[in-house]
Amino acid sequence: MQSEKFTLQWAIATFGGFLLSLLLIEIGEKSDINVLQGTVGGLIVALPQAFVLRTRLKNPWLWVWSSLAGWVFVTTAGIGAVGWMVLSTQVLVLRVFYGVLLGTIAGFSMGLAHWFVIQQYSPLAVQWVSISAVSWALGVGIGSAVGGILYQLTQLFLGEVVGLAVTWFVVAVFTGIYGAKIFRCWD
Repeated sequence: MQSEKFTLQWAIATFGGFLLSLLLIEIGEKSDINVLQGTVGGLIVALPQAFVLRTRLKNPWLWVWSSLAGWVFVTTAGIGAVGWMVLSTQVLVLRVFYGVLLGTIAGFSMGLAHWFVIQQYSPLAVQWVSISAVSWALGVGIGSAVGGILYQLTQLFLGEVVGLAVTWFVVAVFTGIYGAKIFRCWD
C-alpha cells in the first residue's frame, strides 16, 4: 500500500509540476528553449517532488538543487530542455530514435544529479540513475512519436504539446513505480 501511495503522489507531483510549468515555459524546438527556461521548468517540477520526499530526506531542498544542477547541465551541454522541446523532424523513426537517445542522456544526467543527494539514504540509490535514464528514454521516445503523429494528423502544434504531456506522464509513472522500490529502503 505504501508503494502505491508513493507512486501516486510522485506521479501527481511530477506530472502536475510539468503542467504548471506550461504557464511559464513556451514549448518549442531545441533552439527556442534556453537555459533559463529549462531551469525554471526544472524548478517547477522539482518543488512538488521535494514535497513528496520531505519525510524521506533530511533536507528536501537538496533534491531541488540537484534537479536544478541537472537541468542546467542538460540544457547547457547542447542536449536541450528535453521535457519542453519538440524534435524538428517529422520522420517517425527518427523522432523515436532521437527521442530515446536524448531521453537516455537527459535521464542519466538527472539521475546522477539526484544520486548525489539520495545515496546516503538507500543502498539502492545507484539504481535511480538507471531508472531515470530508462524512464526518460521511454517517455521521450513514446512522447515524440505521439506528438509527431498528432501533429501530422491535425497540423496543429497542440499535438506536439500532447506528446510532451505523454512524455512527462510516462516519466512520472515509471520513476514513481521504481522510485517506490528504492525509497522503501528509507522507511
